[in-house]
Amino acid sequence: MAQIVRFRLDLAAEDAVTALREELREAGMIVPSDTPTVTFAAAAIIPAAARVSLTEELRILSLPSLWLATLGSVAGHDDELVLAAVVDTELLAVHTAVHDALAGRVRSPFASYLPGAWLPHCTLAHEKPAEAFALLHPVRPIRAAIMGVEIADTRDGSSEPLFA
Repeated sequence: MAQIVRFRLDLAAEDAVTALREELREAGMIVPSDTPTVTFAAAAIIPAAARVSLTEELRILSLPSLWLATLGSVAGHDDELVLAAVVDTELLAVHTAVHDALAGRVRSPFASYLPGAWLPHCTLAHEKPAEAFALLHPVRPIRAAIMGVEIADTRDGSSEPLFA
């Protein structure tokens, strides 16, 4: 599918999102098995030059904490339930900086992750979003510190840390 820029969450936030997923799994729903992260960008290929540019940009940014607080869905993935982050100017500034660093350096960027279209989130369920919503609502907000940034390849499951 793609190479993605994903932000890793602190252990407490990972555990909290995983607990929500486990609650849904116990109810018989299909849930992601990967570590919860938030994807900031995706493209068919993120080459070495783009990775260097992004790493340099990340070193000068102050990475905000995320408030994962809203149950919902993402356009184009109507069969999923997500836990979306509260979007503020600080988070949007970091997202824009990531895309500025990648601009013109990646092949086939995915439109749903570009500024203006992106919704930061962790996927909770891959099916039955209405039932999953009913089981989890109301959800307690999860404060998530960013512990690192990596490029992950969805084809082979590999990842390369850029910033920790």
